Amino acid sequence: MPGSKSWTVEVVIEEHDHTVTAEARLTGRAPGPMVGEGTARCHPADENVPDIGDELAASRALNVLASQLLDISIKDIEAHTHERVRGIEQS
Repeated sequence: MPGSKSWTVEVVIEEHDHTVTAEARLTGRAPGPMVGEGTARCHPADENVPDIGDELAASRALNVLASQLLDISIKDIEAHTHERVRGIEQS
C-alpha cells in the first residue's frame, strides 16, 4: 500500500527463579529501535501460574514502550509548533 509504514513489536519473555522479565522492542521507526522492560515476581505464598507472570511482565514492558513513544511524540510536537503540548495525557 503506497504511503504505508510498518512497525514491529517483539516481546521476549524469560523466567528465572520465580521472576519473569519481558523486553518489548519496537523496530521499523527512525532513528532506530526502542525498548521497554517489565518484570513480575511470584510471591512465595501465591500459586505459581506462569501465564499470569508472562502477561504482567509483558504488559509492563509494553506500557514502558508506549510511554517512551508518547514522550517522543510530545517533544516532536513541541519542536514543530514551538508551544507546550496540552491535552495529551499519559495513562
